Amino acid sequence: MTGLLELRAGELLARFASSDPTPGGGSAAALAGALSGALVEMVAALPKTRTGAAEERAPLDAARSWAREAGARLRHLVDEDSQAYDAVVAAYKMAKGTDDEKAARKAAIARAMARATDVPQQTAEACLVLLKAAGEAAENGTPNALSDARTAGALAWAGLIGAAENVRINAGSLGDAGAEAVSRVDAAVTEGRTRAQALGVA
Repeated sequence: MTGLLELRAGELLARFASSDPTPGGGSAAALAGALSGALVEMVAALPKTRTGAAEERAPLDAARSWAREAGARLRHLVDEDSQAYDAVVAAYKMAKGTDDEKAARKAAIARAMARATDVPQQTAEACLVLLKAAGEAAENGTPNALSDARTAGALAWAGLIGAAENVRINAGSLGDAGAEAVSRVDAAVTEGRTRAQALGVA
C-alpha cells in the first residue's frame, strides 16, 4: 500500500479533502509536525548563525539532531494514525450475533481505541520536541531565517494541539489508562504553549 507521503502533494491534499474518514486530523497533525521538523533542519544546517559566534553552533547542531529524529518519527505517524483509526472502524464492524462474537468485538474495539490514543500521543510528544528545537533555531540561527524557525514553531504547535484533541476524544473509553493519557497530553500542551509563546506563535 502506498504511504501517504509517497503521494504527490496535490493527491495528498485531495485525500485529506475526500469524504473518507482517513486521513483525518491525526494524520494532519503528524504532517504539520513533519513539516516543522524539515524547516528546523534547514535553519539549523545553514552555515550562518545569529551573530557568527562559535558557541551558537552547538545548540543549532542539537536542534538539527532533535528535528531529524522527531521529524522522521512524525513521517511514520502520518500513516500510523490513519491505520489506527481504520482499525477502530473495522473493530466496530465486527459481528456481534453471539456472546463470543460480542466479546471478541469488545476486545478488538478496546485494543483499537488504545492504539488510536497512543499514536496521537506520540505525535504530540514529537511536536513538543520540535517546539524546543524551533526555539533553539530561532535563538541561535541566522536572522535571515527567523521567519522559517518561527513557522516551524507554529507548525509544531498546531501539530501538538491537533494531536492532543485526538488523544482526548479517543481516551474517553479507556478508563484509568485514558485518564493518564489525557493527563500526559495536557502536560505536553502546557509546556508547548509556553514554548510557542516564547517564539511568538501562540
